[in-house]
Amino acid sequence: MKRQVVWAALLALLLPVMLFSPALVQAQPQTPVQPGDLVRILLPGEPSLDKRFEVDRQGRLVLPEVGAIEVAGLDETAMQSAVAVRLKTAFRDLSGLSVFVAERRIRVSVLGYVETPGEVVLPAEAGVQMALRAAGGIRAGAQLDRLQLRRGNEQSLFDYKAYLDSGDRQLLPQLNSLDVLFVPASPKIGNVAVEFDPNQLTDKGDAAEDRDAVKVFGEVNSPGSFSYRSGVTIVDMLMRAGGVTRYASVEQIRVILDGEPRLFNLERYLDSGDQAELLVLSAGTTVFVPKQEEEVKAGANTVYVMGEVFKPGAYEGNADAGFLDVLANAGGPTRFAETRQMRIIRQSGEVEAFDMLAFTEGQGVAPPQLFAGDAIFVPEKTDLNEKSWTKVAPQRAVKVMGEVNRPGRFEWSDEMSMLDLLAHAGGPKPKADTAKVKVVYGDTQGQRRTVLFDLQAYLNGSNEPLPTITAGTVIMVPQLPDDPSDNKSQWIRQASEDSIYIFGQVGAPGRYRFNQKMHFLDILAAADGPTGEADLSQVRINHRDGSHARVTRLDLAMYFETGDEHLLPAIQPGDSIYIPEKQRPWLTEPKERTVRVLGAVNKPGRYRFNDNMTLLDLLAEAGGVDDRGHARKITVVNLSCCRDQARTFDLVAFSQSGDFDQLPVLRAGDTVYVPDEKESTWEKTRQGMEDVFRVLTISALLGFI
Repeated sequence: MKRQVVWAALLALLLPVMLFSPALVQAQPQTPVQPGDLVRILLPGEPSLDKRFEVDRQGRLVLPEVGAIEVAGLDETAMQSAVAVRLKTAFRDLSGLSVFVAERRIRVSVLGYVETPGEVVLPAEAGVQMALRAAGGIRAGAQLDRLQLRRGNEQSLFDYKAYLDSGDRQLLPQLNSLDVLFVPASPKIGNVAVEFDPNQLTDKGDAAEDRDAVKVFGEVNSPGSFSYRSGVTIVDMLMRAGGVTRYASVEQIRVILDGEPRLFNLERYLDSGDQAELLVLSAGTTVFVPKQEEEVKAGANTVYVMGEVFKPGAYEGNADAGFLDVLANAGGPTRFAETRQMRIIRQSGEVEAFDMLAFTEGQGVAPPQLFAGDAIFVPEKTDLNEKSWTKVAPQRAVKVMGEVNRPGRFEWSDEMSMLDLLAHAGGPKPKADTAKVKVVYGDTQGQRRTVLFDLQAYLNGSNEPLPTITAGTVIMVPQLPDDPSDNKSQWIRQASEDSIYIFGQVGAPGRYRFNQKMHFLDILAAADGPTGEADLSQVRINHRDGSHARVTRLDLAMYFETGDEHLLPAIQPGDSIYIPEKQRPWLTEPKERTVRVLGAVNKPGRYRFNDNMTLLDLLAEAGGVDDRGHARKITVVNLSCCRDQARTFDLVAFSQSGDFDQLPVLRAGDTVYVPDEKESTWEKTRQGMEDVFRVLTISALLGFI
């Protein structure tokens, strides 16, 4: 027996060395160690060294107990020698030391016009493209044809754009550890750090510092300084500036050409096409496009359009121009226009209403006739967030409250449905209880009637019709109860008849919302599931839906072993679930259904026992025999089948033979006792012999003296 233990100990010590020794794996090429490499150190019995160490920028390994060791430039053999010399100062036995490179890597600094400049660590075979990617990629506006590679005091340029065009990897330099890769910014983006948009660059870039540049400003879409080319015309420059705006005075474009101010009439040139009107610019020319001066239009034929139209203003009318013609010239109503409440203000002061929506739906409404001096007013429709009651009369309003995105009062029409109204209010919020929507109806006598509607079931295909909505109705979308572990004061919002109570060994005990479609496992998961101390075999469910109390026992552990859904009870709102703590069966189980474990075990006590268990299972549940236990003299007292009889079990002999026929039969109510080794006959004999030897030794010493 002792020989087997010695061999097992030797095997446990030698196995890590045999598995990870470099002599047993394929030899790596003896390349010098460089910064960034990961070095593995194996020294049996020293877990602080049993990991990977990175070679820092100075080419050092920083090890616990001994500090930094210079290893850069050494091969693996020389590195192991250098590490061994330093480790001898702190460790006595280095016979099993093994030092080798676990992973070849390089440290490269990527600077300049990249997203995240800094130092990156890459595999040894990594190239320029992988280094740029590790730095977040090149920023827009980088000069790709003049990337720099700095190695020590040497610097070289290479064309990364040519590599992107051809895919030829020979155009890219090889990277070594401690190289610096610099990405310059293109001179075309100027000297101000702004968001770069290549679409805004001209063909020769930003010419703000060029004295020969042509300056174009005023009512153009992209004013600025533009590079000059021989023979360029003023129309060319206006096009490069994005063209003129709608407010430009194209008849009065001012040009300073060769130091002399001139006027250019773009409208006349476009109407005539005369090339003599076209100005050819010189270097340093300045072009200014002024804003058109707007005159206040008035007169006998003017009609005014105001309010929610795209182009409000005064328009010249005539006898043939009708209401729709003038409204179309003003761009038509915007999406915020209340087309049901349009007004025509006559020159005499009278006001006429016009329902544009009814006209477009063919309800027999004719557009009004316009006269000189009339004004069309298109009002703004009621804002969804507007809380003013003056815009919607109570006899035309429906109130939506509770957990919707935009609660408030909304104008109602009979062609709308409840879904239209909820969509108009922005829909329910994530915490809305859509299964308990309340619709409150009222009448002229002040009587109220409330109807509950399950919107969730309707959206899932239920045959229940939508409630009929009329003006004056109130729709209330309640809020789901908050998590009881966060705020128990919110429980008042939740009725007890809609709740399930869960207590005991669960992550979040409390009361939870429950409906008929939920499962026992749903409510258990909502309470964060059983804890590690939960006794899953003794779950109890108290049913409160009947005339008298009824309790169901559930072996949840058996369900997880078998997957039998019939084991799970049907629970209703109002029921309570209790999950007790395990390893305390004497509080709930009678002694006839437990087995006692006494004596020299780690956890003596009473344990729940069934016919599928053996004495070994019971001893394992009791934590096993402790260091004082006499494993050869375990006593089993049978009280069920053979009252007042006991038998002895030799656990050591059983472990050597593995004969399960030697195991005594256990039943509920039995007692297992593991005696202390000090109580054995051999132990008492050994102690007696020690006393005899001690007396003889003392006598001999006294005689010698």
